[in-house]
Amino acid sequence: MLMLKKDNRFEPKMELFKWLMEMTGVNMIKAAGGLVWRDSVQGREVAVIHRARYGDWTLPKGKLKPGEDWSDAAIREVKEETGYDVRLQSFAGKVSYRVGDAQKEVQFWNMMPIGDSKFEASEEVESVMWLSVQKALEVLDYEGERDLLRKMALDS
Repeated sequence: MLMLKKDNRFEPKMELFKWLMEMTGVNMIKAAGGLVWRDSVQGREVAVIHRARYGDWTLPKGKLKPGEDWSDAAIREVKEETGYDVRLQSFAGKVSYRVGDAQKEVQFWNMMPIGDSKFEASEEVESVMWLSVQKALEVLDYEGERDLLRKMALDS
């Protein structure tokens, strides 16, 4: 809704401004990550990370750098957070949610690890675990990520 000022100029309300920012993507946080899969003697497993700073279990992901492609960011972030080089297999889907006044969109790819992990615990990521889909669904803290994992597990 617009308000008429005394000098006959229009001044947008904050809600309209926020809506326009969201619709144009100006206030959008872009991130990418991966569902990293492996086959083990226990069956199919997915990599999840524990972030000490947030005290949460999540899929590996992170923000795009300026000018970076979504899939390139996903590969980079997965390597930074898990220590694995990976090969992209297919687009898995996206998860969107609010972070303060911004909308965050995370695009995920199905990936396979290449070689051994060079993971080292850091301030950002405390540990990486390989879990069955069922166990990952129990420990992941974010509903959107659980929904995506559930969908990918059913599609495979």
